[in-house]
Amino acid sequence: MLNSAAGSRLANLWDDQKASGMSEAELLLYRSNLLGSDKRITNYGGGNTSAKAMEQDPLTGDMAEVLWVKGSGGDVGTIKMDGFATLYMDKLRALKGLYRGVAYEDEMVGYLPHCTFNLNPRAASIDTPLHAYVPKKHVDHMHPDAIIAIAAASDSKAITQEIFGEDIGWLPWKRPGYELGLWLEKFCLENPEARGVVLESHGLFTWADDARACYETTLEIINKAIAWFEDKTAGKDAFGGSKHRALAPAERRAAAAKLMPAIRGMVSGKQHMVGHFDDSDAVLEFICANDMEALAALGTSCPDHFLRTKIRPLVVDFDPEHPNIDDTLAGLGAAVEAYRDDYAAYYARCKHDDSPALRDPNAVVYLVPGVGMITFAKDKATARISAEFYTNAINVMRGASGVSTYCGLPEQEAFDIEYWLLEEAKLQRMPKPKSLAGKIALVTGGAGGIGSATAERFLREGACVVLADIDAGALAAAADNLSSRYSKDVVRSVTMDVTSEEAVADSFASAALEFGGVDILVSNAGIASSAPIEETTLDLWNRNMSILSTGYFLVSRAAFQLMKTQGVGGSIVFIGSKNGLAASPGASAYCTAKASELHLARCLALEGAPDGIRVNVVNPDAVLRGSKIWSGDWLKERAEAYGKDTSELEEHYRQRSLLKRSVLPEDIAEASYFFASEASAKSTGNILNVDAGNVQAFTR
Repeated sequence: MLNSAAGSRLANLWDDQKASGMSEAELLLYRSNLLGSDKRITNYGGGNTSAKAMEQDPLTGDMAEVLWVKGSGGDVGTIKMDGFATLYMDKLRALKGLYRGVAYEDEMVGYLPHCTFNLNPRAASIDTPLHAYVPKKHVDHMHPDAIIAIAAASDSKAITQEIFGEDIGWLPWKRPGYELGLWLEKFCLENPEARGVVLESHGLFTWADDARACYETTLEIINKAIAWFEDKTAGKDAFGGSKHRALAPAERRAAAAKLMPAIRGMVSGKQHMVGHFDDSDAVLEFICANDMEALAALGTSCPDHFLRTKIRPLVVDFDPEHPNIDDTLAGLGAAVEAYRDDYAAYYARCKHDDSPALRDPNAVVYLVPGVGMITFAKDKATARISAEFYTNAINVMRGASGVSTYCGLPEQEAFDIEYWLLEEAKLQRMPKPKSLAGKIALVTGGAGGIGSATAERFLREGACVVLADIDAGALAAAADNLSSRYSKDVVRSVTMDVTSEEAVADSFASAALEFGGVDILVSNAGIASSAPIEETTLDLWNRNMSILSTGYFLVSRAAFQLMKTQGVGGSIVFIGSKNGLAASPGASAYCTAKASELHLARCLALEGAPDGIRVNVVNPDAVLRGSKIWSGDWLKERAEAYGKDTSELEEHYRQRSLLKRSVLPEDIAEASYFFASEASAKSTGNILNVDAGNVQAFTR
């Protein structure tokens, strides 16, 4: 970064002991992972690395020079060996004889598969020629904020020469591709002593014949740029100084939690979007600055930034000196519509005869003065990464505007990258989204057997999940388990007592802040009790009613409020019980509370229908495995009620059912998924018994 925290330099993490004995390809992997581990060097998915190595040809047995280069769409920080494309260098050089000029350079991408070495299925990226034609064994192409700040300045070439002299060259803006690869080769041949080049509005290339030397050159050049910016900007206010104060952290979060569901509803027309909130120091400095709106309007500069963040952000009309979130919400619809109109006009100005159709015209980045940055994308990871990219863009704007004039990517160039036919072809190859992609679910009782199984079922279908439970320890374990298997991006947890209005409200606000809202509520938190009526205390009665009836009311009310704000419908699933339909001896408090859930669901189905909010019930019976309610007195009490030993109870329930089968948490999860998904889009007010068959619970 280029802010005050950037005084520290990039550390040299190379370990000769680790690198000892590695092949050229393995050294490339090692170097790539080191470079990608620091966002000051390159952002997620940005940049690429390569190495030219002698490999045995699998057909002839002879040694052949092979280019190992990061494959299309990979990330250098997390790449593995199978993430690199491998191509014969002699065939890549032969492509020069097929090149018909700039107007035909995109067709060269189609020739790259013909250069593949060893039938490697990894697709080569558009940057492959840039690596192939640099006459050095090892090449790094990174997007460091400090270098892009140079590349995005109006006098980029002069600044490059001032900092680096003849050591690092400069090339004017050119869209990545074959022609730029030839430009880079020409520069290298004409400047054999140069160790790298700054590409205007793009990034940095460095090279060497040794893997470690290449890595250290990359760090050295970036550190030199950081030091130069520190010296030139010392004592200067960034972005023209402060215009606003940032709200206190709790106020920022509260404001974002109200804004995000409203924005999400407005931008989720074609598909449900997922949000991300960022109020880091770098973001707050920018959004509170005098020059923020003018700089934001210029758009980003680096192609990687631009592809992730669209041509420019939407600045939300909010005054932190006189914070009135209701006024902001009232004007938000018009602002979003104006952005769409502006984007459509940009498309109309810049499109070509063969351009792909207009894509989603909504903003990705929303800047809220005094509050923070909100991003929306098709999934949480993309929303988070988009925020990271715009933070990189902020750092670039800070540096460039601090020493020169910041220049965004020219509009036509920006359009030609965004609507590049090769990029469109890549988008068309993307797999079909999963059934719950973009959906956000909140599951109460999320640490229990049914709750965690339901959360996992939703995660498998692409949903983001908020686990809510009163048991903090069990909740943390469940969240850690699911996060480790489905990524930290898509799992959150909140400690929630469903009988507390404040706790419920806070939990839904947390879901709005973390993901942008809630589409699916699974109300599953529960207890179980057993006692003859004459031994049922008022406390026991009230405890059942409080958790199983009032708790379901409170979470449903909060869900309705949030879903109506979003305006894109929703699904509420009550995990009821066979006992809500069928009486059971010695459990009047539990059965009555469960019966109230069923009728509440029917009432809510009536109220929710006009807003597309569906409410349905799943009725389990005798789900013993993994269920927390069976770990206490309930197990013993039910066994005594049926004259059984506790170890015999599961078999008793199995034999009692019509189908003679045990009911498992995964069975309830499957039923909940049915009601949460579009498979049940025409179902509301319904009850689905998952009890292996119980005639007393037949609904008709």
